[in-house]
Amino acid sequence: MEWIEGLNETIRYIEAHLTEEIDYAQLGRIACCSAYHYQRMFAYMAGVSLGEYIRRRKMSLAAVDLLAGEKVVDAALKYGYQSPTAFNRAFQAVHGVPPSAVREPGASVKSFPPLRFTIMIRGAEEMEYRIEQREAFRIVGVSVPIERDMEKNFETLPQFWGKVAADGTLERLVGRMDSQPMGILGVCDCPDEGQWRYYIAAASTAAAEGLEEFTVPAATWAIFPGGGTSQSIQELERRVLTEWLPSSGYEYGSAPDVEVYLNADPQNARYEVWIPVVKR
Repeated sequence: MEWIEGLNETIRYIEAHLTEEIDYAQLGRIACCSAYHYQRMFAYMAGVSLGEYIRRRKMSLAAVDLLAGEKVVDAALKYGYQSPTAFNRAFQAVHGVPPSAVREPGASVKSFPPLRFTIMIRGAEEMEYRIEQREAFRIVGVSVPIERDMEKNFETLPQFWGKVAADGTLERLVGRMDSQPMGILGVCDCPDEGQWRYYIAAASTAAAEGLEEFTVPAATWAIFPGGGTSQSIQELERRVLTEWLPSSGYEYGSAPDVEVYLNADPQNARYEVWIPVVKR
């Protein structure tokens, strides 16, 4: 229940700061995890990205203000839009009508009330996992910077995987793979301070030879095996964060998330999801 209450406290924080720049790092601190991990949990539990939820709440309140007679330019500034064009685009995306039209006869707008997280009891379905403590391990590979608003990375990362597969880098990484975990790795390094980066890499003691190097720190890991299409890993991650983590007695640790791809068949993939954990 403390975990759920922490998530609800983040909703109260969002509500109190809708006319300001919302600090994602502070949301993570309230929920006892990083900003990156908070955004992942939020998206899986709420069914909508954090950025989209905040936009919907702002536009819901903006509609109320406009119906009460507030000017469009004032509402735009109030909710953090320096450009009326950007505000118009966001408002119309949510409500289906431009802000200038809300008081016209027959116009309708939408209301998006604040979320509240609760524990939901679902049909029992087993989930295999193991807990392992591991020393730090070195990876070599390539990386791409990622945005702190995770919604902006939905196109970047699939394109990055496509490029790495097409230009021969993936084959180079397989050739350097000589350490545990054995597999092609997707590693999200998202510290509270500093640039966020996503690595496609292999655990290796071999010379980097033009590849980047990164050390995944020592941590306790909850490791979940899975299989299916390459897209099914997202469903496993959703179940880990919405079903296992709330009742596990663990919370997120400070190390990166790791995806381990054990084979290269996108239609019959085998993989593991590694999340860093600490005892509550």
